[in-house]
Amino acid sequence: MKFDLSLVLAALPRVSDAALVNLRIAILALCLALLGGTALTVLRSLKIPSVNRVIAVLLSFIRGTPILIQIFLVYYGLPAATGLRLAPEVAGIAAIAINSSFFISEIMRGSLPEIEGGQIEASTALGLPPSVIWRKVILPQLFRKISPMLINEGTVVVKGTALLSVITVVEALRVSQQIGAAKFRPFEPIVAAALMFLTINLALMALGWALERRFAREIR
Repeated sequence: MKFDLSLVLAALPRVSDAALVNLRIAILALCLALLGGTALTVLRSLKIPSVNRVIAVLLSFIRGTPILIQIFLVYYGLPAATGLRLAPEVAGIAAIAINSSFFISEIMRGSLPEIEGGQIEASTALGLPPSVIWRKVILPQLFRKISPMLINEGTVVVKGTALLSVITVVEALRVSQQIGAAKFRPFEPIVAAALMFLTINLALMALGWALERRFAREIR
């Protein structure tokens, strides 16, 4: 069976509409992950042994298990454990955001030593409370330093949204599978879905390059 480009083009309109669902989920998950990653970073900086041990165990679990299993745990495990049943899209956003929060926290923790200690000491000497020091001194510089890595994490999140097809979220991959099943031609619609994910991630990478150039100009 030969590859049929016309089938790819025919699938693109429906798949591109569904890709907006992936984009929406990725944006929401990333926003929540930034908040979660920042909160984890601040908590870890307090150096409370019991808290850091709990975070270390959770981090090991997040790193050591596939994100697909984490999605299943939120979607199927949460109702079984607590009776709380989330809509598929909400469960997907929550699972991806939790996963990404820990990776963003690791990115932030790795870049914290690059911030000049003298600024923090000077802020402390001026009597600024820790919350203000974090908000006004540390975090603005930290986010600037890690912006390229955040863009990379963003591409990982976008690709991860395709896994939500397994919990019935109607996104680009699931729509391509539906088209493939209806046409008895699974390959071409999958190619259309791949093109949509590639387009989104290329746009993200272009944004990352633009930010890097802007920050480089400001440093000069």
